[in-house]
Amino acid sequence: MGYWDVPDGTDCVQKTWFTTKLATALGLVGSAYHLVAYQPETALEAVQRVGSNTVTMAAMGAIFGLTTCLAAQARDAPDEPVNYFIGGCASGIFLGARTHSPITGTSACLLLGTLGFFSKVAKQEGWIILGPPKL
Repeated sequence: MGYWDVPDGTDCVQKTWFTTKLATALGLVGSAYHLVAYQPETALEAVQRVGSNTVTMAAMGAIFGLTTCLAAQARDAPDEPVNYFIGGCASGIFLGARTHSPITGTSACLLLGTLGFFSKVAKQEGWIILGPPKL
């Protein structure tokens, strides 16, 4: 069962669970690269970094999934890309709060909101971003 298999604005728990799992996996992969690039001095420091980064990403995924679904329900417009902008923006605001930086929060809100918006538009219009080349 994938994210797009469930209609927007329905089954918020399942959609939130999916985005949380995906974000957690991305957080683990990002943490692994971060540990390789910036080697920690102790094993405890490595575990703290991995935990902090992964939990932050998991929370952002949960916020995105829940906010997008609730926005679709509240606005009574389930297939609107604006719902995805709202979800992405909410995740960005959380990142800003987590880093104690209003500039990070504002930038992440705009960037993640725009990414969410265009992801939904791409899905609706059938854009092929990654795939085999057409010959």
